[in-house]
Amino acid sequence: MQKEELQQAVNDLLEAELTAFLGYDPYARAGWNTGNSRNGAYFRKVDTQFGEIEIQVPRDRSGMFHQHTLPDYKQHSNVLESMIIKLYSKSVTTREIADLIEKMYGSHYSPAQVSNISKQMIPKVEAYHQHKLSDKFFCVYLDATYIPLRRETFEREAVYIAIGIKPNGHKEVIDYRIAPSENVENWTETLQDMKSRGLEQVEFFLSDGVVGIKTVLEQTYPKAHFQRCLVHVMRNICAKVRVDDRETIMNEFKQIHQQPNKEAAIKVLHAFYDKWNRAYSHVIRNLKEIEPDLLVFYSYPKQIRASIYSTNMIESFNNVIKRKAKPKAEFPTEQ
Repeated sequence: MQKEELQQAVNDLLEAELTAFLGYDPYARAGWNTGNSRNGAYFRKVDTQFGEIEIQVPRDRSGMFHQHTLPDYKQHSNVLESMIIKLYSKSVTTREIADLIEKMYGSHYSPAQVSNISKQMIPKVEAYHQHKLSDKFFCVYLDATYIPLRRETFEREAVYIAIGIKPNGHKEVIDYRIAPSENVENWTETLQDMKSRGLEQVEFFLSDGVVGIKTVLEQTYPKAHFQRCLVHVMRNICAKVRVDDRETIMNEFKQIHQQPNKEAAIKVLHAFYDKWNRAYSHVIRNLKEIEPDLLVFYSYPKQIRASIYSTNMIESFNNVIKRKAKPKAEFPTEQ
């Protein structure tokens, strides 16, 4: 979810809230002669982790409507952002949408009004995950991050995220979902959903290399190239070596993605093998097995290589989710 989508989601919630307050949909006959009606909107700017958004706060003619989507006199709402991130997660069910809406508005409206807000939001959430995708993306980043969620107790669960870069450079959050753990089965479902929604051609996939992901990519997008995230590879290496060696190994491994061309990078990589094979043969053996996936980004122009050797681009989205998804009242259940 990006700034534009967050803005639309907030506006949708505000419109649904006014509809529940009035008791009828826009232009519905049920609203005739009720003594109150819609009366335009005023604009309000709100700072979010995704940037400043401009929202339209609807008004009623009698002036009795007081919205509860946004807190009064605050320019930033962490709770609202976290609620919307949860609301628009791929894994959310209609029952869970209703539960989340009830948590947001239950203290302000009757059960019937809360139910009406839910009924308006359910198709919007479903449409978010079903909208047609562009048929071509240059690059798609795949990553999963863990957040605490409460079922009977708090447990860390995986948020699957797919972010794409179109040929014109536009960035788009293609989809995201929540599952108890990261595994290839959930990634398979994510990729198949992407294809069923119209995404036919991807030049380049970038991932941390979860077991089985490359095979699934070859089956779903056989013409796409696959780059393993070098930052994840480096972290995995550092976790398997002595603390005293980590800084040296990390600095030497970083040299691999800083070379002028692929040939030079291969020389640096093989020198890394030679230096550390005796001390950490198991690490070097594993590294050699994935070597074909380490230097694919060198096949692309130098200007974009810094953006396609790791999944760091997706980290800002992950960090927003992690900041919002603390074990507080915002996320009491899987909703």
